[in-house]
Amino acid sequence: MRKYTLSKSDTSEIVDVVNNKWPQVVIPSKLKAIQVVEIEENNSLLIGEDFLAIRVEQHVLPLLTKEEALKSFPSVSVDMGAVKFVCNGAKVMRPGIVQMDEFKKDDIVVVKDSMHGKYLAVGLALTSSQEAQIMSKGPVVDNKHYISDKFWNAYKENK
Repeated sequence: MRKYTLSKSDTSEIVDVVNNKWPQVVIPSKLKAIQVVEIEENNSLLIGEDFLAIRVEQHVLPLLTKEEALKSFPSVSVDMGAVKFVCNGAKVMRPGIVQMDEFKKDDIVVVKDSMHGKYLAVGLALTSSQEAQIMSKGPVVDNKHYISDKFWNAYKENK
């Protein structure tokens, strides 16, 4: 695991991605220095002042530990039978979804369990919520980060 601080230009690239994809209420006002914990190629933990995220390929997603930030993203709730699959990295399939907010294809979506409302995963919408409503089967959210995955563990080691 390699650690380093991003240059100003690389930091501004991250800020641009965040500004375009994240809800305005969770974007940090001052993001000067971002420390990177490289987990593997194209996968890293991003740590800044009042900012915790992961980078998966070209996507910047919120880390599951920041509940206040997660509340601002659209969500889907899954039945308890789907929880173990989601927590092992499976895509979120339509039959397991019991409730969903409104979202567009490629939006960042958080996944919660329907019983306790606990955050389980963060992913990218493979379809819009309108399309998902009429689907009876198929994947709806591509799971990119989930409880106890490599990002979760790297954060726990580096706090």
